[in-house]
Formats: sequence, C-alpha cells, structure tokens
Amino acid sequence: MKRLHEWWHRAFLAERPSVSLGLFRIAAAVTVGCHMIPSFLQLEDNYLSTAFKEYNPSFFPLWTLRWVAGSPDWLVRWFVWLFGVSWAAFLVGLQTQASCLLMTLACYYFYALNSLHIGTLSFDILLVTLSLMWVTGYPGDSVSVDSLRRGDPFPYRRTRPFFIQRLLQLQIAWTFWYTALSKITAGGNWLTANPYYYLMRYPPMGVVREFPFREVLAQHPAWCQAIGIGVILGELSLPFLLFNRTTRLIGLAYGVIFHVLLVVTLHVPTIFFFLFPAQMLLFVDPEDVVAWIEARRMQAAARPRPVLLYDGRCGFCVASIARLAALDPLGAIELRDCHSVADLRQLHPDLTPERCHSRMQLVEPNGRLTEGFFSARRMSLRLPLLWPLVPLLYLPGAGWLGQRVYDWVASHRYLFRHNSSCETNQCISNAVIK
Repeated sequence: MKRLHEWWHRAFLAERPSVSLGLFRIAAAVTVGCHMIPSFLQLEDNYLSTAFKEYNPSFFPLWTLRWVAGSPDWLVRWFVWLFGVSWAAFLVGLQTQASCLLMTLACYYFYALNSLHIGTLSFDILLVTLSLMWVTGYPGDSVSVDSLRRGDPFPYRRTRPFFIQRLLQLQIAWTFWYTALSKITAGGNWLTANPYYYLMRYPPMGVVREFPFREVLAQHPAWCQAIGIGVILGELSLPFLLFNRTTRLIGLAYGVIFHVLLVVTLHVPTIFFFLFPAQMLLFVDPEDVVAWIEARRMQAAARPRPVLLYDGRCGFCVASIARLAALDPLGAIELRDCHSVADLRQLHPDLTPERCHSRMQLVEPNGRLTEGFFSARRMSLRLPLLWPLVPLLYLPGAGWLGQRVYDWVASHRYLFRHNSSCETNQCISNAVIK
C-alpha cells in the first residue's frame, strides 16, 4: 500500500511547474476559435430560427435538446456574445477558470442547438478537454493576464499538483486506444478487410484529399493493407511510447507526424491540426521546459542587451517591473534599479537621477536612449508576448498620446498602488509634476 500511495502521489499529486498547461491553454483556445467562430458568420443558416437543424440525442438528454430548441433568436445572439467574450478572455488568460467555464457552456449550447455544423467526434474530445481545464485555474499560471495581475515575475516556475495535466495525458492516450480498438472491432475491420484501400479509391470530393501517391496506393491493395495495420499498431503503441521517458521523444515525433499526415491526406476538422499535436506536448516534462527557459535566460545575460532603469523605491514602479519581467521569460531585457547604479552616466551620458525618477529609461546596446512610453514601445519589439500590441503602439499619433498618458499615470501613481513606499510619500516625491 505504501508503494501504491507513493506511486499515486508521484503520478498525480506531486507539485510540478504548470507552464505546460499555460502553453496548452493557448492551443486549446485557438482550436475552439477556429472551430466555432466560422459557424457564427452565417447565423441565419446555422443557429437562428431560420436554420436547418440536426440534433445529437446520443450526446444530450432529450429534455436538454427540447429546451435549447425553443431558444429565441435574441438568446442565440446573447450566447454568441458570451462565447466571444469568454473565448477572448480564455485565450489571453484573464480569469482563466471562469472564462473557460463560460466558453465551454457556450460550446455545449451551440452543439445542442445544431450539431450539423460542429458536431464531430473530435469536437466531443475537445469538450472533454475544456471540461478538464476549467476544473482549476492552473492553465492561467503562466503566459496569461492572470499571472500579470498577480505580479509574479517568474510565473513559469510556479508549481501545482500534476493532476490536471496527467488527466489530459490519459485523455489523449485513451483517444488513441479507442480509435485503434474501433478499427479492429467495428464493421470494416482493418485487419480482416482493407478499408484504407477503399478510402484511396473514394471520389475526389470524398473523405480523402488529393495528395501525392494517392493514385499509386489506389492500385496497390497490399500496400494499403500494410499501411492500415501500421496505423493500428501505431495508435496502440503511441501511449506507451509517450508515457515511457526513454521513448518519449520517439512518441512525440510520431504523434505530431501522425496528425499532420491526417490533415494532409483526409478532410478532417481543424481540431486535428490545432489540438492533437499540441496535446503531444503535454508529455514534455515541465521541468525540461523550465530548464530550457533558464538556459535561454543565461545565454541572454551573457550577451549585450537593453538595460531598463526604474525607480526601485516606488512600490507602483516595482510592481509594474515585476509584470514586465513576467512578459520577458527569456530575459531579453536587463532590469536595474536606478538607485543601484553608482554612476548613471557610465550607461549613457544623458542619464540623471531626476530622469530615472520621473520616467523609466531604456538604454540599448547601440547607445540609443528612450524614456517613458517610447521605451515601452521599443521593448514591445523585443518581447514576443507584446508583439500583438506593436501595430497599436506605432499608430500615427500614438507617441504623442502615449507619452502624455504615461506622464499622467507617473504623476498620479500613488493613486494606483497603496503600499509602504506610497504611504511615506515616496511615490509623490518622485512623481513628475506637470
């Protein structure tokens, strides 16, 4: 019993970095968006009272289908709005657990309303995945707005019980076993018959795409039989390859290649392309991800890099820098308290304590000096997590407006952060007085 308890704790309850779940959250959000959003572009044909609808009584209780079928059009539009807001929040990791729950409920609603356009086995798997993810807030521990709100400068190091990630691993393992078993127990047995051969001979608009060697395979049933048996053996063995540390790299490579080939050769839902290859990465040890990040940080520290100077005696500034550090996991920018620099002119001849107290200063390796909003804009070019903001920050007039907003926040920062520094008027005395 003791050994069983130790194994259970090591496999499910031991605390390990949750960075993998944060990265997987993004893949899951992209998958949901690519699957659901296109169906909203034709509401009249897909979901409103004017749509032709099909229902899935094997997935939903009849009372649920009857209730959803009576939805007025305004309720359908409200659920579209609910999905859009919760999906965007889940994508960026804002209130991750609540947004995932609301997004999942919206997906179930539209699935019950009309399964014709979105109801597939892969979508069923996706809904199970989402249901596992909203059980906890772990997917919002890193690469998320939630981690920025916490002010943790190193969110990728945060540890959590491995339980949710292990369940997601078991889900993908069971998916492979289920598909393999269905191929050898259902009609069209892949061992006794040759369904892959008939797939190759389907009409061009059928299940199979046009791809190189399709015509050749259609003329060689023995090759198709061998491929079909190979697929079954691969699906049965892949979970073992993934759970075994010594064969995990082989399993990861095989799993990604397998799903890419599915997308290339068959007309399968986008879920196969976005979600299933990402699920392979759930088997990468999170400690290896953290070690890779730390190694990249050490490499960055050994090279010339921009130096950002901030007022380390201002609580609001320190909290803001912690959030900036969370946006820079690879250490592309060196963060320094201006009070820790003996001679600021050694970094740049134009630097003074007064400038550093009033605005953050960015000194780049080529000697370029920017401050305030303009330093934030320059940093956005170097931090991948801020790249989505680059077009907005470089709009015409953004510099004029951005610097004024920055100065207003800097001069009133004691209103935004109540701590010991601000209570002693440190923030007020260092603020820019306009």
